[in-house]
Amino acid sequence: MARVISVFLPMWPIDRLRRQAGDAAPSAEEPLVLAGRLGNRRLVTAACSAALQLGLSIGMPVSKAQAMVPGLQVLQADPSADAASLERLALWVLQRISPVVAVDAPDGLVIDSTGADHLHGGEEAMLEALIGRLTMSGVTARAAISDSWGAAHALARHVAEPIHVQEAGTLEDCLAPLPLSALRLPPATLSGLHGLGFRRIGDLLHQPRAPLTRRFGPELCRRLDQALCRTSEPIEPLRPAEVVEVRRSFAEPIAAAETIARYIGKLTARLCEELEERGVGARRLDLLAWRVDAQIQTLRVGLARPQRDPKRLTRLLCEKIETISPGFGIEILSLTAVMTEPLEARQTASSLLEEPVADISGLVDVLANRVGARAVYRFAPVASDVPERAVARIAPLSEPVGFGWPDHWPRPTRLLPRPEPIETMALLPDQPPVWISWRGIRRRVRRADGPERVFGEWWKRDAETVSVRDYFCVEDDGGERFWVFRAGDGENSQTGSHRWFLHGIFG
Repeated sequence: MARVISVFLPMWPIDRLRRQAGDAAPSAEEPLVLAGRLGNRRLVTAACSAALQLGLSIGMPVSKAQAMVPGLQVLQADPSADAASLERLALWVLQRISPVVAVDAPDGLVIDSTGADHLHGGEEAMLEALIGRLTMSGVTARAAISDSWGAAHALARHVAEPIHVQEAGTLEDCLAPLPLSALRLPPATLSGLHGLGFRRIGDLLHQPRAPLTRRFGPELCRRLDQALCRTSEPIEPLRPAEVVEVRRSFAEPIAAAETIARYIGKLTARLCEELEERGVGARRLDLLAWRVDAQIQTLRVGLARPQRDPKRLTRLLCEKIETISPGFGIEILSLTAVMTEPLEARQTASSLLEEPVADISGLVDVLANRVGARAVYRFAPVASDVPERAVARIAPLSEPVGFGWPDHWPRPTRLLPRPEPIETMALLPDQPPVWISWRGIRRRVRRADGPERVFGEWWKRDAETVSVRDYFCVEDDGGERFWVFRAGDGENSQTGSHRWFLHGIFG
């Protein structure tokens, strides 16, 4: 089942202008409108939220708006700049969300996210991350995901606050209460439907099609079928002119996995030749398969380092062939390097002169494309005495940070995400526990080492000015070793709660 995301940017011309102006942008608290010309009339083409709250609306004459709001800021609209910026935003989304992204002019984007949600932690997490990034960049946005472009377009503009995930198989129930304007119909058609008493999409769902088609033409029923996923609405993916892309069309559609794999190898070889001519390597590849029913099957592969080795890229792509559903056949295969980086040829090191350096980038690529790039990482030390703050996740092939963890006290091989409370008993405040009870299992302490006192970071939070922890490494009768601590110094209650916690496990 296809899944489509519609991103609605209700304030795009205003947001684009403010982002471009930077510090010189008009104040967000003062009402602002953009003006454009329709023949000899000067009309409001965009308005900020402050202007809308004062009763202004899109399409009203500028003179009337100025009369209603004295001191109104009026700037000239620039539709061409808005369209160019919207296309650049679509390219940004293309590199981060899905291989199939298109501009839904004049105020939105459409994304075919089929099969991409697992790389982002699910559909809801994917939408939240996308809207969060746009909001942090100063762009007002809402987004919805549905089974069709038409339904996602309608839900993003009339339901999403700021996101909405439509469950599969509930299209009619979701669309029925929405106004007819959500179907992307021409104004004349909407006016005629309103004259007949139709107000909601649900009013049309069970009406005879023939009278509607005779009166309003085929566009009404076509839009209704597209929203209900009864008719396909292909998304033409955006591709910049400078992107490296190779394509193969077939006189007879192909469907067998072996045939698809063979042509992937041919496309990869051609792509690598073009990458070598440009002196770059691929960091992300998109394979698009156009089926005979106008649907697009997508396959995305990421790489830890720029590469243009045909065998390596072919192997990564062919590992995901099973995710492609050829249907009645594929008539076009397209392979695109959507992200590239400079890659210069270098001489292979000789084992007689120097020790070869182990290259694990191939393993990283295989794992990242199977479980997601965010699931493959390594730990790096951070300058902090608090154990949970002394480690950070970084990319697996990142350069060394330049320093390591302190080695005067042992550290557990497994640090828990957060300290877990335990039941225990210690004879004296500065002595280790005699026994511990963790997750319902009581363990007698056979050996112990400590305490190691860790102070709070007073420069980060006032509450840590006097807080301390006393850490102990304890070993039970079975030889298992744990890292436990007492919150506080055992005497002054201001230093901590004096409760015991387990923070790590030694291998």
